[in-house]
Amino acid sequence: MRTQRQVVDYSLQKRAVLRELLAGRVGTYDVCDASPYLKNAARFHGEPTDRRCPICRSENLTLVHYIYGDELKQSAGQARTLTELPVLAMTLREFQVFVVEVCLGCDWNHLVEQYLLGRDGLTGDSDGTSERDAAGAEGTGRRRREAQR
Repeated sequence: MRTQRQVVDYSLQKRAVLRELLAGRVGTYDVCDASPYLKNAARFHGEPTDRRCPICRSENLTLVHYIYGDELKQSAGQARTLTELPVLAMTLREFQVFVVEVCLGCDWNHLVEQYLLGRDGLTGDSDGTSERDAAGAEGTGRRRREAQR
């Protein structure tokens, strides 16, 4: 997506969890604990993948995209399909997307990545940024004058 920015990838954390599981320091009940809400979101709003579950290896993983942001109001925290995200990105200034992988067979779930979407990412100098910069420059000048007194 064009406006995707500030991407955080959680693959290292996932590898660490799987390493702990294989070493026996963590049980499968600790990592396979998907809530019924997450499983329903995966069924109805999830994007199927070709990747097998790292725990049961019998089911393919499903990606669920959750959205959060001030402009979303009551829609914040809802799962959305991947096709809905570009439409939202063009209508909203900024919102966060959290991508969770879920196995519907064994209930494995893990946060895969998070990123920002929205119109603010289309240009490097958004309206809010230039206003903040101008206010910051004005505040700096005011502080210098007060310091000189």
